[in-house]
Amino acid sequence: MTSDAPSLDIVTDDAIAELREARFTDPGAISRAWASRSRRSISGPDSRLFIVAADHPARGAMKVGDDPLAMADRVDLVARLATALSRPGVDGVLATAEILDDLAFLGHLENKLAVGSMNRGGLAGSSFEIDDRFTGHTVERMSRDGIDLAKTLLRINLADPATTSALMANAAAVNACADTDLPVMLEPFMSEWVDGKVRNVLTPEAVIRSIGIAQGLGTTSTHTWLKIPVVDDMEQVMAATTLPTLLLGGERSDDPEATFRSWENALALPGVRGLVIGRSVVYPADGDVIGSVDRAAALVHSTERIPA
Repeated sequence: MTSDAPSLDIVTDDAIAELREARFTDPGAISRAWASRSRRSISGPDSRLFIVAADHPARGAMKVGDDPLAMADRVDLVARLATALSRPGVDGVLATAEILDDLAFLGHLENKLAVGSMNRGGLAGSSFEIDDRFTGHTVERMSRDGIDLAKTLLRINLADPATTSALMANAAAVNACADTDLPVMLEPFMSEWVDGKVRNVLTPEAVIRSIGIAQGLGTTSTHTWLKIPVVDDMEQVMAATTLPTLLLGGERSDDPEATFRSWENALALPGVRGLVIGRSVVYPADGDVIGSVDRAAALVHSTERIPA
């Protein structure tokens, strides 16, 4: 897919220089940018959502494909996200505070959804990865800044006692978000330790089990959403919940065509509200960010509903 839309130079050197200067001499400028930001409804015109994800670096996960530091260049990452957000059909971005602050100051969150990532303490590859502490956004701060949704990650490892703490922390987050009228997406996985690393189990049975556990957390489910992987037998998987559900993209695939087909099929199921995709479209193998973003957006929103 080709496009005459802006390229990655949508974020100029002057804008980045202004951001750096503000962070040093006038940090309140970022708070003012949040306060003056134009917001939109969460559901949008067609009740479908395409969110670009970029909360990976805060867990030390910067690898894309064969490049272990693909996401390390912050200006390049912000430019890729700004480019994605400029495209019709992209509803918002999921990230940690420093990335959302950059985008808010630069003006790229106007009339877009900001999704705050709450727990990043289970660093990728660490011995304490399952003990995923809430080191990112807080409910109080998200409410103050006008962040639209919250997101948590929940790895459920039946052989790791730290899972209990992770369950309790996620339950507390569900309660706090409900108390402040803030939707929260739980991203649950059944996980296991394999050769010293956490591996998510991506079978239908495991995903269904993780859904059952996650959606039961907290004293109310009124504001609970799910973010789940696309696996085999998604019809059976989606039959396990009535909660609003978005599909996650995961690692960049060696077969992007098959990935797009799997997303398209799953998006047709009842209860599926859209996609939350990061590296697959922000760092596509062919380098065409706009083409990948536009194609994913077209899967989520019918073309006639995407504003010009």
